[in-house]
Amino acid sequence: MIDFIQQFDPIMQAFIATLFTWGVTAAGAALVFCTKSINLKVMDSMMGFAAGVMIAASFWSLLAPGIEMAQQLGHLPWLTAVIGFMGGGIFMRVTDKFLPHLHPGLSIDKSEGIKTSWQRSTLLVLAITLHNIPEGLAVGVAFGAVGANLPSATIGGAIALAIGIGIQNFPEGTAVSMPLRREGMSRWKSFFMGQASGIVEPIAGVIGALFVLKMQNILPYALCFAAGAMIFVVVEELIPESQKNTANIDLVTMATMIGFSVMMILDVSLG
Repeated sequence: MIDFIQQFDPIMQAFIATLFTWGVTAAGAALVFCTKSINLKVMDSMMGFAAGVMIAASFWSLLAPGIEMAQQLGHLPWLTAVIGFMGGGIFMRVTDKFLPHLHPGLSIDKSEGIKTSWQRSTLLVLAITLHNIPEGLAVGVAFGAVGANLPSATIGGAIALAIGIGIQNFPEGTAVSMPLRREGMSRWKSFFMGQASGIVEPIAGVIGALFVLKMQNILPYALCFAAGAMIFVVVEELIPESQKNTANIDLVTMATMIGFSVMMILDVSLG
């Protein structure tokens, strides 16, 4: 896999990697062709697993390399990390406040952002799309860092991040398509809406790679920014959603730890 990816330039590498993450979102959405509903314990565990993957990716693939790059570039490492990390969180908070969206499992009167008359299906897709912006950006920044030839950035680490993001995208596609299918939408339309939430990842990935290749001095900030944005999504939504059913909290907690371990193994072994 590494040899295949290395034959392309960093922009194309980011595009291919985020096409993969989008494809896994579509695979999750495709569960509607097999069943009309999914066991709540399974869904909660999948969301918990996704949270664990994102937490591990935020540190191993983004924050730690960002701090190391800041040192190599002569920046004050802790200040770079704080500015980038908090910037990512603030960006997501502002986006969350204004972008109309609806979290899975909630009634339409619980929609967030600017009030609109948009359909429930559109609002559900926008909620998961909001998650996917920092994920695509993180993958793009990782491949851009490799293209910038910084010692702490490796092609294996970037690939590990893309694989991890892809794995945790599976339940996100399911989280959109399944509720729509239960409400009577056709299988094909439910699938289409579910996979559509991942379209933003290749776009964000290419933008992230282009951005850091053109402005290498801000690369450590960009990595920490992506980490902050991902942690915001985990704490604001994935963990609370996965633990709504108190009977499943212990199971979901273990699933989160397994997700963290899987991503850590991927990053340490490939990076």
